[in-house]
Amino acid sequence: MYVDSSTIRQGNKTYTRHLLRESYREDKKVRHRTIANLSHCVRRNPYRAREIAQSRQDKLDSLNHAITLQNTYLQEHPKASGIVALRKITAKANKLHLSGWVTPAIDDRRVISISTDEEVLATTAKLDGCYALKTDLPKEIAAKEAIHHRYKDLALVEMAFRTSKTVELEVRPINVRLASRTRGHVFVVMLAYRIVQELAHMWRALDLTVEEGIKELATLCLMEIEISGVGKVNQIPEPRASIKRLLDAAQVTLPTTLPWKGINVTTRKKLADRR
Repeated sequence: MYVDSSTIRQGNKTYTRHLLRESYREDKKVRHRTIANLSHCVRRNPYRAREIAQSRQDKLDSLNHAITLQNTYLQEHPKASGIVALRKITAKANKLHLSGWVTPAIDDRRVISISTDEEVLATTAKLDGCYALKTDLPKEIAAKEAIHHRYKDLALVEMAFRTSKTVELEVRPINVRLASRTRGHVFVVMLAYRIVQELAHMWRALDLTVEEGIKELATLCLMEIEISGVGKVNQIPEPRASIKRLLDAAQVTLPTTLPWKGINVTTRKKLADRR
């Protein structure tokens, strides 16, 4: 069973056909039949295709380097066995998965070389970066376009987990034991991630990350003013231009004064020392 890929040109458009086929013998003849048409199922990732092509070239370069070393050894050691050297190169080609289109050989002068089957290589390269999505959902519930779009959305899920584990939120480690507290901790983190996403949307034109913006807002302070015979009040000074730009983009207006509650706010660093 194999995948037969071919290119068909109709007018000004070019189509790539992918057929799942199998070979069988009938009346002492090898015949082929098509099992399924994968043209509508197969997708190609161009970035992954380039990575696979580069990896194949790197493997070929590594094999050529090994051949150069073996040829040098054979020339410097006349009693060395050329068959043994060829066996080593063949084993390396098999290990690098190049044996399908690369064939090592040795000539009468005890020089090892390789020959490449360009036709097999071209057939193999047709599937570089191709992938297929399989689902048990019927067409009536989800079209193939919707399934492919939801698969692409997994990149956003991975980014969400990466942001939650590192960067601003730091969901790990979870130093709780009860299931309810674990769920509560993760729930708060997911709410915070939603705020991070909203800030990223609002600050997208400011050429900074959400982490940089939050660090800039962390420098915002207030002054405690005591009025004789009246009490105390907290006054927020006019923020500097960089902070004001962040607040305006987030559509946040700070009040000029805040009531004094007599609460001593402790940062995370100072709280650890007090404990």
